Amino acid sequence: MVKIISVFIMAGCFFAELSYVNPPASEVMKGMFIPKLSGKGATPDAIALLGALVMPHNLFLHSALVLSRKVPRSVHGINDACRYFLIESGFALFVAFLINVAVVSVSGTVCFAENISSENADRCSDLTLNSASFLLKNVLGQSSSTIYAIALLASGQSSTITGTYAGQYIMQGFLDLKMKKWLRNLTTRCIAIIPSLVVSIIGGSSGAGRLIIIASMILSFELPFALIPLLKFSSSATKMGPHKNSTYVLVVSWILGAGIIGINIYYLSTGFVEWLIGNGLPKVANAFIGILVFPLMAVYILAVIYLTFRKDVVATFIDPTSLTWRLRPIVPSISS
Repeated sequence: MVKIISVFIMAGCFFAELSYVNPPASEVMKGMFIPKLSGKGATPDAIALLGALVMPHNLFLHSALVLSRKVPRSVHGINDACRYFLIESGFALFVAFLINVAVVSVSGTVCFAENISSENADRCSDLTLNSASFLLKNVLGQSSSTIYAIALLASGQSSTITGTYAGQYIMQGFLDLKMKKWLRNLTTRCIAIIPSLVVSIIGGSSGAGRLIIIASMILSFELPFALIPLLKFSSSATKMGPHKNSTYVLVVSWILGAGIIGINIYYLSTGFVEWLIGNGLPKVANAFIGILVFPLMAVYILAVIYLTFRKDVVATFIDPTSLTWRLRPIVPSISS
């Protein structure tokens, strides 16, 4: 609860700062519906933002959290549970979207202001999580750094907790591994924290910032391997029965999924080629790197295609109403 309150406090601060800097509403709306990437590093930042918002493991977590409720074993009861959870998760993602809009709008308005100070201009030239607290000085004054640090800690803890829960459900569902809570928490958090801690100690704050971008990009590249099986599973009548996705949901989901896959493949190909051209390494070294990397890119594309067109005709749906006879108590008959 404390973490949620801290995150909402930070969101409130950014919304207050948004009203203070007063960005042009037309430009904000235009940026939301007609996105444009310009400048060095804009594409990887956008991909990283996508991976940070739509984390692959959260797809499994959101599906599994429906089981945490007492759901009536009927078609109507299951549909109601899915509908309520859709509203709940949709609201959470919408709030996250608004927070990101506020952060990006504040950053853009402050850093591209005509009367920006030289100090803020230097900070904007290399804007990272470590230096972004100055964006809130208009609202929080000298305490902006402290409150910003608390909110970052809270958001980091929230991400770690969701990763822990997702790992629990994945281990139980796919691997049938059941662990004690303390051991599960210790294992998953060590796996998440130790590499980050090592990079932070060696590379400092700049290394940690780059690690966040790289990790978020990796999450975006992994997204098709969680999204495609989930879409195929939830749209299959042999798997979901009457609870399968509607045609509207199916079409919209596949369009969005195809867009994500296309962006990833585009960046993988163009980004790597641009790096090969401008890295300054000898031609022999570039040729050797290309021989190693291009087959891996081809494997990635082929794996996505395989998942998309792989057929699975095994029927696993069981009508819960057909199992009610097993739950009825056996009443012995009394013969005269």
